[in-house]
Parts: sequence; C-alpha cells; structure tokens
Amino acid sequence: MRAVFVDANESLAVIAERLEKPGDPAMRINRNPDIAPEDYPTVLDGAEIAVVDHTALPTEVAKRCAGLKHVVFLGTGARSYMNPEELAGLGISVHLIKGYGDTAVAESAIALMWASARVIAQMDREMRAGNWLREDGMQLTGKTLGLVGFGGIAAEVARIALGSGMKVIAWNRSPKSSAGVEFVDLDTALSKSDVVSIHLLLNDETRGMITREKIAKMKSGVILVNTARAAIIDEEAMIDALKSGHIRHAGLDVFNVEPLPQDHPLTEIPNVTLSAHSAFRTPEASENLIHAAWEHCRRIVRG
Repeated sequence: MRAVFVDANESLAVIAERLEKPGDPAMRINRNPDIAPEDYPTVLDGAEIAVVDHTALPTEVAKRCAGLKHVVFLGTGARSYMNPEELAGLGISVHLIKGYGDTAVAESAIALMWASARVIAQMDREMRAGNWLREDGMQLTGKTLGLVGFGGIAAEVARIALGSGMKVIAWNRSPKSSAGVEFVDLDTALSKSDVVSIHLLLNDETRGMITREKIAKMKSGVILVNTARAAIIDEEAMIDALKSGHIRHAGLDVFNVEPLPQDHPLTEIPNVTLSAHSAFRTPEASENLIHAAWEHCRRIVRG
C-alpha cells in the first residue's frame, strides 16, 4: 500500500522523512505546497493513501483518483476542504488529527487577545508610517473571557487566561466541566464577556452560528478572537460591528477566502489584527502533526 504526501511544504517534508521508520508504508513526498485540486490524480498516481495538508479535494476530482482509499488530513478542519460523507460514498475514508496543536493555537489566541486589547498592531502600523499614535488599551486582568466551544484548545486558553487573572466562562454544545471555568448558555457567554474567543469545528450546525443577532448580544466594546474557522461568524455583520465600534477590536487568524485578498474589507479596517492562518504553526505542533499522520498510515496498513 502506497502513500503520497500531496502538498508538503519543506519543513513538513523534512519532519516526515525524519520520522519514517523501517517497515513503514512507502510514502512519496511531493514537495509542492501549491498544487491545484485537479492535480490530485497525477500526484497520487494510483496511491491508496493521500496525506493532505491544505489542498481542497472536491468529490468530482476524488472520483478520478484511481485506487484512493484513505485521506489522512493534517488537522481537524477537513470539512473546509472536502466532503467526508461524499468521499465515504466513494469508498474513501477521511482520517483527522486532533490535539496536535492545542497549545500552539491557544497561545496564538491569547496573543491575538492581548494584541487586540493593547492595539499593538495598529500602533506599529502608524509608527512605521511616521505617526505617533498613542491609544488607551483595555486592561484584561479582572475582565471576563467567554469561550464559545470547549475542546482541547479552549481548555488551554482557559488555563493561560486564568493564570493571568481573567475570569473565564464558556459555552459548549455538550456538558463539560473544568476547574475555574463557569459553564453558561451561549447568550450569556456572549453578553457577559469582555473578550469572546471562538473554538468550534465547522460543520452544518456551526456554519454561520455567530449571526448578526448574536453579535448584537455581545457587550459594546467587546474584543472578538477567531482561531477556529471564519465561516462560523457572519463576516458582513462582524465588519459592520467593527466599523460601528460595537466590536472594539477583532483578532483573526482565519478567513472565508485564503489567502486573504489584498483589497478585502478587513485589510482596510484599523481595529483588526490579522494573522495568516498560522495559529497552529510551531515546530512542536508540526512534529506532533506528522508523527500522528505516520501513525494513521501505519494503522491503515495493519488493517
């Protein structure tokens, strides 16, 4: 059984080569992170396992991938790139990797929260342009952080935030408990929080869940952080709330269109701090990720 890492950047390729063990399934590494979806049949060349970092796999393209039986997706957000149910109908199983970057993403969410609270990116931009911008920041000690969704990443965010003197409340679709965290209904989490941080998987239930009405329930002057998936939030409503000041500042790592177009409205709004879908990108998380991908491949071959 053969595997192909279809869209490896150089750093992930090096890790994949280093973690290979004797007796592992043969894995060819395609060192081209910029393949197009229509390249899949050629890149896979009949291989049974596709290791996928970020390239969309439309169902119609999958139909032309002779021999493909397994997709090992490097993360949890496969639904943003493919339809697992439709692929299952073709006999293709999609395998996810959970937990590999919980600490990395949590630290990035915290960084975006603090950068937003202290307007760091905006002051940096203005100073580089020759303007001595001095802004009052939001002091976060004693403020309330509301977590929307409470999996491994949110638990790490809560740990860090509690250690910095914040109060943490959270909403989750299923009952949860965590030391120091008060679990409340969604409307309470939105209306009582000085900072709202999104930590949900994208699916049919969560797509567009943070509607214009939900944003209106947030405190005036709230900070909004999203390191999950952009489609969970009504983007147009968020932009309107940023322009009006209802949302004081947004720290965003994920976008409906990636890379973010240069003329996108979010690039023109001063009270937004942007990062390029990089919350999970640390050497430690990459090591965990590729180790887990190899383990998936080994289990698949063992049957």
